[in-house]
Amino acid sequence: MSRPARGVRIGNVQPASVTKRGPMSANSQASETVKTGISAAQAIARLWERYAPFEEEPRLPPEQELVFTILSQHTSDINSARAFGSLMARFGTLEEVARADVANIEEAISCGGLARIKAPRIKEVLNWVLDLNGSLDLSFLRELPLNEARAWLRQLPGIGPKSAGIILSFALGMPAMAIDTHIYRVCKRLGLIGPKVTTEKAHEILEAAVAPEQVFKFHASFITHGRRVCKAQRPRCEECVLAYGCPAREEFMALAAENPPNLPLRKGGFDTDSAEDYTRTSIPHSPPLDKT
Repeated sequence: MSRPARGVRIGNVQPASVTKRGPMSANSQASETVKTGISAAQAIARLWERYAPFEEEPRLPPEQELVFTILSQHTSDINSARAFGSLMARFGTLEEVARADVANIEEAISCGGLARIKAPRIKEVLNWVLDLNGSLDLSFLRELPLNEARAWLRQLPGIGPKSAGIILSFALGMPAMAIDTHIYRVCKRLGLIGPKVTTEKAHEILEAAVAPEQVFKFHASFITHGRRVCKAQRPRCEECVLAYGCPAREEFMALAAENPPNLPLRKGGFDTDSAEDYTRTSIPHSPPLDKT
């Protein structure tokens, strides 16, 4: 199968990030955010003050981050790191992985889970990159405008807005959003995105709302807040430094008073991460969860 040259859209997939739009109507704006007492910048500042400093892990080259991101799907960072290490120990280079039999790739990554699904996906993606780019080196993406770099990555099979954002942000230091389940939940509860906004649209809205130099702080602080305080089933609103500006707080506090502490809260649509097409895994290289 022939594949288009660098930067050409594949098939019918057109990344939302490069679609040009005119000014949104009042109805459209209302559906994408809700009334809130706190801005994205204010939330970042308060959460950063509460949780910082964060230790940034060493970044992988972007082509390795691409493979690591596939391995991280539906598993923990520990398992995906183990599988990536095993893969590289077995083959040495990603070029060798691209040439390998799927069965051998599957055997190498079996310790990470879902190897039967991920092995053919890794081989396919690496060979797409080779056909598109002539090599596996993706460092050229750093020289492209953000939207173009994201569009290039989203040509690859199975690479959506979150995976593209992970590669651009963690491997290339570009201010790309990678909205995981914790960020999505916290932003919906704060009203930074509307209750019916999809995860793909959330990437657009939040990228526009957060200054480029604040994207790392946003990622690290919102993920940590979602893990420690703004939990899916039982948010700890009494501990929340953003409670004063959170539209969901009053209802959650009332429900907590009415429901036994061992049961999830079930009213008002705030209790779970409701995006049907959204994986419940976190962003690779996110801050470690405090288990206390």
